[in-house]
Amino acid sequence: MTQTLSRELEGQQIPAAPHRSPFALALSDCRVLVARNVKHIVRNPEMLIQAVSLPIVLLLLFRFMFGGAITVPGMAYIDYLVPGLVAVSVGFNCTTTVVGVAADLTQGLVERFRSMPMLGSAVLVGHVVAGVLRSLLSLVVMVGIGLALGFRPAGGVLGWLGAIGLLTLFATGVFWLATLLGATAKTVEGAGGLGMVFVFVPYATSALVPTASMPAVLRAVVENQPVTVLIDAVRALLTGTPAGSSGWLALAWWTGITVPAAYFAIRKFHRRAQG
Repeated sequence: MTQTLSRELEGQQIPAAPHRSPFALALSDCRVLVARNVKHIVRNPEMLIQAVSLPIVLLLLFRFMFGGAITVPGMAYIDYLVPGLVAVSVGFNCTTTVVGVAADLTQGLVERFRSMPMLGSAVLVGHVVAGVLRSLLSLVVMVGIGLALGFRPAGGVLGWLGAIGLLTLFATGVFWLATLLGATAKTVEGAGGLGMVFVFVPYATSALVPTASMPAVLRAVVENQPVTVLIDAVRALLTGTPAGSSGWLALAWWTGITVPAAYFAIRKFHRRAQG
């Protein structure tokens, strides 16, 4: 039979593999690694609990335990609270990414990837995209529960699109920073400690209380830091109130943070991967 097949193939040219550009190959690598991290989210109940349940707990806690003691001029506290807690939930979701990148670097997975003809930075892209998707899931849950508790956003379609766009940019920047910390951490345990930075930084903003009640020095710092600018812009877009310059400032801040964060994260990752 082998001889028969050989005679049939004589004079026939075996078709070459289809040519794919380097860009197409890079996109394919990124798609595979994104799918890998999304499957981890779906198959890991702890990730889903962190992404979905924790925002609900925070919203209920601040709405019913502290909401009666906080007065926000010009709007209901629930309308003030929901946009701020969306940013806080992004910080909570980042800890998983910091630990995940550190685990890939220290537990042998990257060494296996190095033996394959693939884009090394696709590992980080997979973590970032999956993290952004996890944050958007938190956004949907937060807004849905907020509507049930009395959240009444007055922003139109353009306001919602602008808010979602800014939050996506914010989450992208934060998750690139998370991958940078993950590539810096020497151990998985150390990565968990570094990730706590993202948990606490969003609290030092206007997310939960107006800045007018803060001491002068603290107020000046809080009002001019990039997370506060982002929260103020998103809140204005969702509630239909004037955003002033906060929208453009948020766009400038988080574009300026995302680009160098991605560059240094990829650079650090390649250095660690090469030993």
